[in-house]
Parts: sequence; structure tokens; C-alpha cells
Amino acid sequence: MRRIPRFGFIRSVAARVLTVALFVGAWVAPFCLVHAQAQYFDVPPGTGAHDVAPAPVAGGPVYFTEQRSGRLGVLTPADGKIDQIDLGKGSAPHGVIIGPDGVPWITDGGLNAIVRVEPRTRQVRIWPLPPEAAGANLNTAAFDREGHLWFTGQSGWYGRLDPVTEQIRVWNAPRGFGPYGITCTSEGQIYYASLAGNYIARIDTATGTATVVEPPTSHQGARRLAADTHGRVWVSYWNTGQVARYDPSNGAWREWKLPGSAAHAYAIWVDDFDHVWLSEWSANALVRFDPVSETFTTFVSSRDRAAVRQLAGRPGEVWGAESGNDRLVMQPTR
Repeated sequence: MRRIPRFGFIRSVAARVLTVALFVGAWVAPFCLVHAQAQYFDVPPGTGAHDVAPAPVAGGPVYFTEQRSGRLGVLTPADGKIDQIDLGKGSAPHGVIIGPDGVPWITDGGLNAIVRVEPRTRQVRIWPLPPEAAGANLNTAAFDREGHLWFTGQSGWYGRLDPVTEQIRVWNAPRGFGPYGITCTSEGQIYYASLAGNYIARIDTATGTATVVEPPTSHQGARRLAADTHGRVWVSYWNTGQVARYDPSNGAWREWKLPGSAAHAYAIWVDDFDHVWLSEWSANALVRFDPVSETFTTFVSSRDRAAVRQLAGRPGEVWGAESGNDRLVMQPTR
């Protein structure tokens, strides 16, 4: 009689069980975040927390603009401690991003200037816009691959700062008022959205020329943009409560309606799994969209009137400022 190699058989069965477990785990994992609980961090009352930018390293500081107090807030998530850095008299900061140098860069509507902050030394550098762009109503910024900072102004402007030469140039936007969110794709292309103009535009980074790209839905209120790992541009529609995807490689558009009868999509961000996150004001919630299954998952805030205006994140986390509640929110993405 042939003897069965007991331990080899056991190892074979164990390997098969492990393979099945890994497969099932990989399939189930995306759905587990339904049970993940958001964390909230109170900020000083009345400071007007607006946009947020977490440092890329897990557990690192989270920066946010204090639009009413003219400061940059710095949250340490581990203990909830908040530091505040004054940006100067008349400051009313709107957007904040982390630059290639690892520090916050701010679009400051009150100063009508681009501001760079070195948190360690608390040094603040200011680049005022040219006189012709007075009252630009600065909104948001994004860096291109060459290290140039591109920015939008809702009064009908977009522009570029070269941090090396310190030269700022500005251009009149097509259709005037409206430039709002802006992003750089994985292919190095710069796009911005025009809320009042109801379009998105690609900026030629060499010439500064903006070319309008018309969304399929008219009067949609394109508000903010985010890019995925495939170089596609995702757009939040404020007026019609939709999320849209534009593929520059072939000019194709797709659009999806958010849950609810009167959705208003404001902020948008794409995580490291290419899931799309939005803030939805009518539902008082953050919403996750899975482009593969084309399904939405809603995470309602624990307080009314959250009013999240911008989303940003790092692996495993999406962050926003609840401007209506004087606090920041972190929703786990996994």
C-alpha cells in the first residue's frame, strides 16, 4: 500500500486555504470601509477653516487655512494640538497644498498673493499678484512637473508663479468669471474648472493658453478637479449634483448622478486606489464613488452643516475641513 505523505498533504491544503483567504480578503476589503469611523478634530472657533492639506507621511501634520483669522493652522493628529501661524495683516487664505519642497503653499485672497510657509521656522514668504490682477479672488493652486505653481482666481484669472525666478504671470480666463479648482494629471497636464463658466480648461504650460473643454451637461457648475493614476480628470458638478470623468487621451466623458434628489457636489479627491471622494452638501456627507462597480457609499457627518469645501489626503486617509462646524474630519479610505 502506498503511504500518503501526511505533512506534504497538509502543506498543500494549507496553501490552498491561504490562497482562497487572500482572494476573498482582497475582494471584501474595499467594502469593509463602510464600517470605518471618521475622526474629528476641533479647531479654534471662528477661524474659518477652509481648505486642508495633510503632509504625505502617515501621522504627519495636517495644514488648514483659517480664512477668517488670516492664519495657517497646523494640526498634530496624534494629540489634537493645533499651532497657528500668522500670514500677515489683511490675510484671508483660501487654498493650501503641499509643494514639491514639502511645505505648504497658499492662495491668499485677502493679500491677493501666493504665500509659502516654512512651518519649522515659521517663515512666511509672499508673492503679490501683478496690479492688473487686483482683486483676483484667489482660489486654488497646483504644481506642474517643472515646479511651477499654477493658480486660479474666481474674478476671471489664472496664473503661474516660478519659485526660482519669482516671476508671476497672469492671464484672463475664457468667459471671464469662474476659475475655481485646479489639478495636475499624472501626465503633467494642468486643468482647471470654471464654476461660473461651466467648463473645464487645459492650460498649455509652455504658452499659458487655456483651451476650453466642454462637459456634456450644460450649466453643470464644474467646481473642483482631481486626477487619477491613469491621467484622467475627475470633476465635481455643483449645480447638477454629478461627478464626471474626462479622459484627455481620447476626449471621452462619463457622468454619474450622486445619490439623492438634490445633490450638490463640492470637493473632490482621488485616493491611491483610484476611488473618487466628494463632499456632498445636501446630504451633509462625504461620498465615495467606485468607478469599477459604479457604486456610491455615503458617510454622513456626526453634526449638521458640515460644509466641507476641499478634500485632500494621503494613503488610507481623506481629510476635509468642516467649515460649518469649526473642525477637521478624517475618514479612513480602507
